[in-house]
Amino acid sequence: MEKENIYNVPNFLSFYRLVTFPLILWLIYEEKENAFAIFLCINLITDILDGLIARLFNLKTKFGAKLDSLADNGTFIAAFIGIFTFKTGELSGSIWMLWLFIAFFITGLIVSFVKFKQYPSLHLYTTKIGGYVQGIFIFILFAWGYNEHLFYVAMILGYVSHIEEIVILLISKRMKTDAKGLFWILKEKRQLRDSSFN
Repeated sequence: MEKENIYNVPNFLSFYRLVTFPLILWLIYEEKENAFAIFLCINLITDILDGLIARLFNLKTKFGAKLDSLADNGTFIAAFIGIFTFKTGELSGSIWMLWLFIAFFITGLIVSFVKFKQYPSLHLYTTKIGGYVQGIFIFILFAWGYNEHLFYVAMILGYVSHIEEIVILLISKRMKTDAKGLFWILKEKRQLRDSSFN
């Protein structure tokens, strides 16, 4: 089996997000909102760049997929803590939607660890699309202010992607790093079933 080259730019960017995660949490604890917003926005930009560079220059690796998922969730966890610390007043009556999003997120983690004893790294299309929209919302929230309509879109996309992830985790026998979506998982299962009858 060919050894993966894990020393590349996308993995470096993901590793950077992991390294800065404790710093961002410390900035929240110290209530340094401006510095927090700067580092968070940089992390959101690197989140977009690492996947883009990996696809454009064919630098995708299984290690990188897992590292990227871990770094992504670290960034979003820090973002949510930052929202609850600095922006609850702006979200006001809509904050329950964020709690529901977090509940879906935690459910997916629990299912993955109970069933596969590992961190989920499915890399679904809905997760990628939702992640971009959520990242844009968070960036705008801390750079310019709260956008209610964008928040609703970001949360609904988040619900869809997390429900899809939970369903895939429940019906899958092994963890897949590039699952794409429920349609492709069911298609693969159907092909395997049909081939077993032939």
